[in-house]
Amino acid sequence: MLQGNALVGQSGGPTAAINATLAGVIRGVLEQAGQGPIETLYGMRNGVEGLFRGDYLNLSDCMNDDAKLEQLIHTPAAALGSCRKKLPDAPDDPAYDTVFAEFLRLNIRYFFYIGGNDSMDSVVKLTAAAKSRDYDLRVIGVPKTIDNDLVETDHTPGFGSAAKYVAVSVEEIIRDCSVYTVPAVTIVEIMGRDSGWLTAASALPGAVFGEGPDLIYLPERVFRMEQFLSDVRAALAKHPNVVIAVSEGIKDENGEYLGGGKTPGGVQDVFAHRYLAGTAKYLETVVKQEIGCKVRAVELNLPQRCAAHIASETDLEESVFIGASAVRAAIDGVSGCMMTFIRTAGDAYGVVAGTVPAERVANQVKVVPDSMITADGTGITDEGISYLLPLIQGESMPAYVSGLPLQFKF
Repeated sequence: MLQGNALVGQSGGPTAAINATLAGVIRGVLEQAGQGPIETLYGMRNGVEGLFRGDYLNLSDCMNDDAKLEQLIHTPAAALGSCRKKLPDAPDDPAYDTVFAEFLRLNIRYFFYIGGNDSMDSVVKLTAAAKSRDYDLRVIGVPKTIDNDLVETDHTPGFGSAAKYVAVSVEEIIRDCSVYTVPAVTIVEIMGRDSGWLTAASALPGAVFGEGPDLIYLPERVFRMEQFLSDVRAALAKHPNVVIAVSEGIKDENGEYLGGGKTPGGVQDVFAHRYLAGTAKYLETVVKQEIGCKVRAVELNLPQRCAAHIASETDLEESVFIGASAVRAAIDGVSGCMMTFIRTAGDAYGVVAGTVPAERVANQVKVVPDSMITADGTGITDEGISYLLPLIQGESMPAYVSGLPLQFKF
């Protein structure tokens, strides 16, 4: 067995379940303490940014308490802090000298990085840098993202809770809009730059209760304005209260984000991802001008990823499970891989943990397949509903103090 210490960090956009995955990693290390190869688990502050500046917490000491871990599980965002730092491409880049000097100083032999697509890119690069230096290090990527856009895994931790929030919010918006007889259109903007998984979850109230959005638009289909306006007019002809769900990342025939992305100067992050906002507001203006009815835009925004008060119990349990599974995989010799969920066959829903080389995940995007989108491109098929519904099951309530949820802070 490879003896040494471990380092864990969180990266990318936070979720309602990323701390549950961290709790799983911590539990996995604590469970083998004294008999396994990992002696101490350190937590990086702000992902790999903390690695470069030597900013760590001794998690083996400060989190050796099940009550704290339970509180951590029910806390949204990233308790260790996050980052969007891009590591150098070349494994012999001098920047890695700092990294491996820290690894040597702390005797780090296990590295767990909880994150999404770009974080798997970091896993690939750290693996290559360790190999080029002949440094014995096991690197494991532990998935998370509300976008559910990581390839090679059935779904991602964090998605189920975000999908539950979207489905519940849309259900409540539909109830609110139904009280009036004046013709009105409500356009709900949901996160998803290149894939429409979260927007697809807006269809769940319709599948369960028979009342869902009249129209759903995903990035997987080209958005055509004339067809959209025709769809809206047809929906208004049926009833006065039309609710539409749109992904923030829908694009026109030219491949341009609707309304040009509506970000001044086309601002991008270090991974060249464009910041998107304003799709629903743009459509609100068009509908007002072309149809003339009452119209409003609703942007669900950050609550999609931080609404821990309505988290999916299934999501939180699976997030803890995948974190602990990552520790066991690393101890067994797995490295350079991302943990995955494999949905089991049969009538009852279930998952087992698997692994896949991180290079097969990094910089790829899993989109909603055609089989889950209706032929007209404005709805979700039964196959899509069957895929989504198990992921939002169960209510896992945090502890409350004076009417407010208790949240963990280091």
